[in-house]
Order: sequence, then C-alpha cells, then structure tokens
Amino acid sequence: MTGPLEGLRVLDLTRVMAGPWCTQILADLGAEVIKIERPVLGDDTRHWGPPWLKDGAGNDTSESAYYLSTNRGKHSVAVDIASDAGKQIIRDLAAKSDFFIENFKVGGLARLGLGYDDIRAVNPEIIYLSLTGFGQTGPMASQPGYDYLVQARGGLMSVTGPADGEPQRSGLAVGDLTTGMYATIGLLSALQHRHRTGQGQYIDLALLDTQVGWLANQAMNYFVSGNVPRRTGKWHANLVPYQPFDASDRPVIIAVGNDGQFAKLCQFIGRPELIVDARFATNPVRIANRVALETELAAEIIKHDSEYWLEHLPKQGVPACPINDIEQAFQEPQVQHRGMKIDLPHPLAGSVPGVANPLKFSETPVSYEKAPPLLGEDTDAVLSRMLDMSDEQLCELRKKGVLQ
Repeated sequence: MTGPLEGLRVLDLTRVMAGPWCTQILADLGAEVIKIERPVLGDDTRHWGPPWLKDGAGNDTSESAYYLSTNRGKHSVAVDIASDAGKQIIRDLAAKSDFFIENFKVGGLARLGLGYDDIRAVNPEIIYLSLTGFGQTGPMASQPGYDYLVQARGGLMSVTGPADGEPQRSGLAVGDLTTGMYATIGLLSALQHRHRTGQGQYIDLALLDTQVGWLANQAMNYFVSGNVPRRTGKWHANLVPYQPFDASDRPVIIAVGNDGQFAKLCQFIGRPELIVDARFATNPVRIANRVALETELAAEIIKHDSEYWLEHLPKQGVPACPINDIEQAFQEPQVQHRGMKIDLPHPLAGSVPGVANPLKFSETPVSYEKAPPLLGEDTDAVLSRMLDMSDEQLCELRKKGVLQ
C-alpha cells in the first residue's frame, strides 16, 4: 500500500521545528520530501543536544534527539544555496516539485532569486509556503520569531500556570507544532484548489497568527464577556469539577463535562445531597462556588488511593486519569495498543525510536520508510535521479563546495 500523498514532491527549505514538523507529516503520508540543508552545518537542530542518539557501543553520535524528532522520512540534500550553481539546483528541483516550503526571514530567499515569483516562473503550478514568526506584512514582519516569543506575545502564557504564580510557557513548543500542522492544512487546501483550477499559489503563515488563532474558547470568553481571562492553574475556566484531586497516594484528574457526570460522581462517593444542592446543581453555579465544591469533593477523594479511583470512576461514567510523566505515558496500555512508538533502521545506531503519526487510515495507512537522514546522505541519489547529474558533475560541484 502507498500513503495518501504518494506522488507528491516537497522541496523543504525549512529548519528547526515548525517547518520540519509540517514536512515530516507530509513524509509520513507518503509525499517525497527533499530536505535542503547547508553543507557542513545542516539544520540548526542537528546541534541542539544533548541528548544525542547512541551508537551500538553506547557512545554519542552526532544526531541530536531534537533533530530526530522532526525529520524522519526525508531525503537530505546538502547544497550551498548562496552559490549560483546551488541556486540553479534549487530552481531545477522546484520545477519538478509540488510544494516549496521555506522559513527564511522575510525577503531572504527573494534576494537569492528563490522567492515565490522566481519559483513560479519555472513552475507556475507550484504551491509555495513561507513560514515566519510574524508574517510577510506588518510592523514586526522583519523580526525573527521564536516559539517562546509567540507564546508570550500571543497570550498563551497569560493563561498558563498557577493562578497565584507567574505566567509559564508550555512544556512543548506548541506555537511551532501547531503552525506546522496549519501549514499542512494550508498546503493540502491549496492542492485541492490546484486540482480544480490548475493554479498554484502563495501561502503566508506566521507563528504569531497561529498562536492567536487557536486561543479558541479563551478568546471567545474575552470577546463575549469583556473580561480578560486569567490563569486558573489546575482549574478549568468553564467547567467544574475539572481538575486534579489528591488521592491518598498521588493526584488524579477528575474531568466532569456535564451535569449527568457530576451526579454520577456524587452518587459514587456517597454524597448524593450535592446533586441537588443549590450551589452545585448546574455547571454555572458550580463555577461560582468552585472553592466550596472542591472542599467537599477533596474530603472524599483523599479517602482512597489513586488505583481505586482510576479503576472505579470510569466504570461509573466519570472521566478520570493519572498525571503521567512521558515515560508513564508510553507505558499506558492504550498508547501501546495504538502503536504510538516506532523504531526505524539507522546507519549509526542500528535503530532510532520515534513517535508515530496519530492518523489511522483504513485504505492508505501511514508507513515509515526512512529514519531521519544524516546530513547530505541523499545528495547524489536525488540529484542524479531528478536532475540527471552524472558522477563527474556531482564530483565537480563537491570540489567547488556547492554540495556535500
């Protein structure tokens, strides 16, 4: 079987997280992804260690965990795009590609003759996506953007962290990751437009726009009420009880999403009178009286250990779960059943682990064919196959420092 994007070719001039996350998704789905990297240095994240992948003898390799997390399934071509010969190679590859994705500073590739107009001239049907911190227009367009900055500027940190503490960033680069997913959506939407019209197009995508774009219910809370959302720590802004409670050994999350689940919780813990208590009968009044309700429930939850609650509450129709660390998350039977950890053959380590793509297709399942590539490991294979370059041409370009 082949993936749903089999036959599509992606020319990937991105590095770090957001762009590579997008192109890894495309590779998982069957697209051919040609990752263009700088000779010698490659993607910035190749150097973002430790930790490093271990070889068979337990020694560090040169492959960082960060780089490995976002680059499987790709073909690494190391070419100096500042050189005239390197620029021509990019144009020639773009002429035979469907998607062109880049995350250079605004105008950076255009100054090299590799902007959208330049690439469209050799491939009118190209779908060209530029991914930057703040977009191609506006007062901040020229500034570099990083995930931490957009979490702060875009409002996420203001609603993250303890209610009485400092704003906190998310433990993952969520601005980068969600921008990578939006990039994937945008590219496939433009592809459908091309199917209908034969026209390629340009996509301008910004980290800050994405961060603001998925403020979701918190933004709507502000729009509707006029009140600026604040950090609520363990509490949910719109649901009660929806938070951790201390069992006798460790905390458990109890996530009540409606009045029916609240009634089941109260019945099970032996406090049916709470169901009809005027302070707690509906979710809006529970929000108004959340501290009082938390006190009532906490006194009951502490009476048993977490295993008791995690076994019995779901059977009653009350959602509950532990607070896992990452090791525990991958030990979860459901996560293991769903195959969320994969391993791929790797030339230095024998094999390299990875996190699976969560999409489950009935007819075109995701397959994993290639580990994150070593720097330039596919240069000769790609250029000889796609551009008919001879061994002599490749050797000459390598002597000039154009290729690695």
